[in-house]
Amino acid sequence: MIDEPSSNEDEYFAKKEFERKKKLDEEKQKALAEEEKKRLRDLHHMQCPKCGMHLVEIDYKHIIIDKCSSCGGIWLDPGELDEIAKDDTGRFGGFLKMFSD
Repeated sequence: MIDEPSSNEDEYFAKKEFERKKKLDEEKQKALAEEEKKRLRDLHHMQCPKCGMHLVEIDYKHIIIDKCSSCGGIWLDPGELDEIAKDDTGRFGGFLKMFSD
């Protein structure tokens, strides 16, 4: 004799199946988001955010500064401006002189 599942059992297994599918969908969305992030990073890496041309790295007193080869825009990574500004050896003044035309 085979027992029929109760409505509580049906609800339980339906809920478990939904949770499993939801988790798979979330993992798929996360993987797609990571792929898109990598694609955009590869597409824009070392490209000027202003004009799209190539950025040239310049080592200025152990800080790597990115300067656009076309429009001359200067781009700093997080924390680099703070490092230049807090330096007591006058590095900030030299930094400004270096990039003034």
